[in-house]
Amino acid sequence: MTSTSSPSADLPAQAVDPAAHGKLTLFVAVLIIVAVAETVGIVQFQIGPGKVLLQPMVWALLIAAAWGLAARFLPAAVRIGPGLQTYAGQLLNAGLLLFVIKMAFTVGGALPEVQKAGWALIFQELGHTFGTLVLGLPIALLLGVKREAVGATFSIGREGNMVIIGEKYGMNSAEGRGVLAEYITGTVLGALFIALLAGFVASLHIFDPRSLAMGAGVGSGSMMAAAIGTINGHNPPEMAKELIAIASAANLMTAVLGFYFALFFSLPVCSWLYDRLEPVLGRFSNFSSGSLGPSIASAGETKHATFGFSDSLLAWITVAGGVLIGNSLTYKVPLLESGAGLLVVLAVVLLVDVLARLLPKVPHILILVAVTTVLGIPGLLPFSNAMIGSVDKLNFLAFTTPVLTLAGFSVAKDLPIFRKLSWRIVVVSLTAAAGTFLGATLIAEFFHR
Repeated sequence: MTSTSSPSADLPAQAVDPAAHGKLTLFVAVLIIVAVAETVGIVQFQIGPGKVLLQPMVWALLIAAAWGLAARFLPAAVRIGPGLQTYAGQLLNAGLLLFVIKMAFTVGGALPEVQKAGWALIFQELGHTFGTLVLGLPIALLLGVKREAVGATFSIGREGNMVIIGEKYGMNSAEGRGVLAEYITGTVLGALFIALLAGFVASLHIFDPRSLAMGAGVGSGSMMAAAIGTINGHNPPEMAKELIAIASAANLMTAVLGFYFALFFSLPVCSWLYDRLEPVLGRFSNFSSGSLGPSIASAGETKHATFGFSDSLLAWITVAGGVLIGNSLTYKVPLLESGAGLLVVLAVVLLVDVLARLLPKVPHILILVAVTTVLGIPGLLPFSNAMIGSVDKLNFLAFTTPVLTLAGFSVAKDLPIFRKLSWRIVVVSLTAAAGTFLGATLIAEFFHR
């Protein structure tokens, strides 16, 4: 979720070394899109018994993706080409740190509500871990997908999960093709799909909102933001802070523990289930997945330019600028108050960056969670309450719009590869994403009855 390099960046055969004017173009484009998306606001429509809410973050993702796809038709001054699109993905990884800091402060400031969640918060992780394969694997086998199904359904296929498959099977294996297809599908459609699904399920009012919030913590920052945004849209405003805190805690837990759950539990179980279910379910389809998606080798290699501190700084400033715009336009918070909160967030991210350089063997996410949890506990330090109060002025959803704008630019480069994927693996990937959300929600619901 917050890694400094993305596997999707390995797909196009191009160098990532945007010039200064290109970086400026990208920065300005992000701020313009955020302003437009926040001005459009929320649009809702009815589907059967439920409603679908399109939040500003969804408009931002769609506008950015369209801008990126139209690059060849635009003047050079406003063009966001493939190189800048890949760079946007790198900015996204760095910019997500600000989002995680806001999540951690939200958790710290709402510890009583998080503590009340208790066992539900712990056991819902089983739903995230096994929900993907319980729902996704049978569908994959019925559609005729073979060993690719293991890579596509043992998790939601983010960066850490690709590392697991790469180490165990290799990215040129069937399992490697499966997890790569899952990654591409999640990158292109994940946030939009989970936003629509979570909003629709929330509109049915059959689950406790706290269960839905836990389900939203799938381990991906952008997907979690999209899900909790639409969930909050279907619940009273006074519940928003509690639900965001619960979703943030679940997301951090999934991000930190999910890697180990996937490595030691869900992948072995998925492979074991495949061996036993494939002879039974596989015979219902005549399709055989010989090559569902491109391998890393067939897609080419990217020559990466160094992503240095100045690039991270640009990512943080870009996201902060978007938050400032959204907080002002949509949530009517004075610029000075928003600015004070953003200064706290930026100071924390700089502190974490320094510690990460001093402790290179410690995972960045662990340092981030440790620092922000300590700083975010009310009254623990002399300045804790002041920091929490300042950051509390920043609406959580204001972070999601610039984050998904960068995601929109980033996914534009993956669409040509996405179009090459079999529709079967796309269905399987989206089913796995639905499984992790619904699985965690169902388990959490047992504790809220």
